[in-house]
Amino acid sequence: MFPNLFRDDVFTLETPRLFLRWPKADDARAILELAGEKVISEMTGIIPHPYPPEAAPRYIVDAREWNSLGSRVKLAITDRAEPGRFLGMVGLRATGPDEAALGYWLGRPHWGQGRATEAAQALIDAAFLYSPVKALAASVRVINPASRRVLERCGFQLVGSDMLDLPAWGGRVPVESYRLPRALWQSLKGWRAPLPVRRELAEEGAA
Repeated sequence: MFPNLFRDDVFTLETPRLFLRWPKADDARAILELAGEKVISEMTGIIPHPYPPEAAPRYIVDAREWNSLGSRVKLAITDRAEPGRFLGMVGLRATGPDEAALGYWLGRPHWGQGRATEAAQALIDAAFLYSPVKALAASVRVINPASRRVLERCGFQLVGSDMLDLPAWGGRVPVESYRLPRALWQSLKGWRAPLPVRRELAEEGAA
């Protein structure tokens, strides 16, 4: 689903404070430390707790493969001034020929600073600018008001409540479902368009 622009491991996005890039082997230690906190597992529902040490390297390999195949876009959230400093992850997962689901998590030390919103906005912009996606969806646990605020700041609209299977918790939990159509994004967009480092790839992806 996602164009060649996203499938090249030199693809990056920049925001005023953040640098989004493909995850790499050096991120494994930080992923283990940050994703290993129980609260991250509780909020995402897909990250197991305890987090096995071998899970981080495997996740990085899987994420890079998904990126290269174009079925998902998984980007590490890092500090723009220090791109080696891993903060969390943001990603898209194809759910249909022209729709995708947004997901993200941020290490607890970095909560409350607007970084999740900044990262999500950058990837949302990239999806609508450089891919044929017509709508994005997202789900949040009802016990996660911070994630709900991120989606609302990004323009997502609540479409209903549901029960979702969350493998990390071995059962179904109540979630709120959100949606952002392309037309609504176009009407609301006031964010700075993210700039891929490889401008020639941007031109290819927009063609």
